[in-house]
Amino acid sequence: MNHQSFIISPETGWILLAVLSALWIFLGVYWGKKVKNMDGFMLAGRNVGLAFGAATAMATWVTSNTTMLAPQFALQLGIWGMIAYSTASFGLFLFAPLANRIKALMPTGYTSGDFIRLRYGKFTWYVFLVISIFYGFTWLVSMGMAGGILMNAIAGIPYELGMTVILGVCVVYTLFGGLYAVIGTDFIQSLIILIGIVVVGVGVLTQVDFGHIYINVLDEKPMLLNALMPAAIMSVFNNLLFGLGEVFHSNVWWSRAFAMREKIGKKAYLLSGLFWFPVPIAAGFIALTSGSLGVNITSPDMVGPLVASHVLGQAGAVIVFAVFFCSLASSIDSLLAATSDLITEDIYRKMINPKAGEKLLRKVSAGIIIGLGVLAWAFCMPRIGTLATVLFFAGPMVGSTIWPIVTGLFWRKASAKGAMLGMILGSSIGLVAYFQLGWYTASLIGAAVSMVTVLVCTYLFPDDFEWNALNESKSQE
Repeated sequence: MNHQSFIISPETGWILLAVLSALWIFLGVYWGKKVKNMDGFMLAGRNVGLAFGAATAMATWVTSNTTMLAPQFALQLGIWGMIAYSTASFGLFLFAPLANRIKALMPTGYTSGDFIRLRYGKFTWYVFLVISIFYGFTWLVSMGMAGGILMNAIAGIPYELGMTVILGVCVVYTLFGGLYAVIGTDFIQSLIILIGIVVVGVGVLTQVDFGHIYINVLDEKPMLLNALMPAAIMSVFNNLLFGLGEVFHSNVWWSRAFAMREKIGKKAYLLSGLFWFPVPIAAGFIALTSGSLGVNITSPDMVGPLVASHVLGQAGAVIVFAVFFCSLASSIDSLLAATSDLITEDIYRKMINPKAGEKLLRKVSAGIIIGLGVLAWAFCMPRIGTLATVLFFAGPMVGSTIWPIVTGLFWRKASAKGAMLGMILGSSIGLVAYFQLGWYTASLIGAAVSMVTVLVCTYLFPDDFEWNALNESKSQE
């Protein structure tokens, strides 16, 4: 990556890294003063309003994959590639009504694992925990890797140091402030991300026109304008279902649903989806302008920084550095908080020590956050695989959880057997498709197999679930 280290000087890169790191740690410690109990640490006191709720969902969903893979999709799959990545916003749109339903059915819930355990029983719960924790950890590793790669590519900061700093900073402020710190920093990070993308987009539009871009792409890469490219069309549906599975099952999004005030969740997720939707399209459009601008793209996933620095000079590169750092931090902190909550609540408190008090749970949660950070760091060091392979490998697994979640929330007859087999068969057959057919089919096939399994098992072995069973505070009275 040394060929890209000149975008900004290492000195400037270290200054930006130090300033942003100090800012997030300071804010994390500041917001951490609000934490009075485990409800405060894990769920921000269950009192998050619309502005912070929408901002944290939007910022968490703008990952390095959005800013790096969306341009890569555009360069490799053309116009469908831009649209394919933007379909991930439907995960936020469709989770909106689920958020209100979750809050109404489980007013004292903590995790997505709580829902699966109460709705489908222990064995299905075990299967779900394996999928959810594996997915959360792989996403965390991909974000750590992206941090090191980006710091090195943009500013020449060694991969190991850049990756270590961003993981360490997120661990520190999440450790102090829990979800209060995560949501507070996400609000500021979302503003920086949106402003940065608008500035770069406007800068690009002042130097090129759509006609020139179209002619250049038509002459140089006509296949990118082919609306019937099979792999590109398949990627649209694959990405759509991958995004649905990611949001529907992950404790990252369930914890925010529990944390928001009553009836706020639906509005917050709809707004976050609207704000997020144009981001990958804008990133993809910037990628397509690279030819008409005469920018030499040496690596598809670095097209954003290269175009920004070409159009806006050093100022553009600094903006991109800040946007990428914020997009990474907003996802890493959310993953640390949500995954540690899942392990603390579902494994430690429910399985190991049901009588644990709040002080002990806080210590255990802190230890898990540190442990996750260290383990992710260890996996990131050798740079195994690529961001895309890490991301899409989990696709069929998360796709297999869509139908068990949706039917379990709205359909009394949905059965535990269907949910369990849907996740197992969907994940297994989807992974076979991943290796035998291609990554762009895995989530689609995993979700389809899970759907058929859930519907058939519900027909053959219908349940008659009582919704009150999801409210543990009432069931224990």
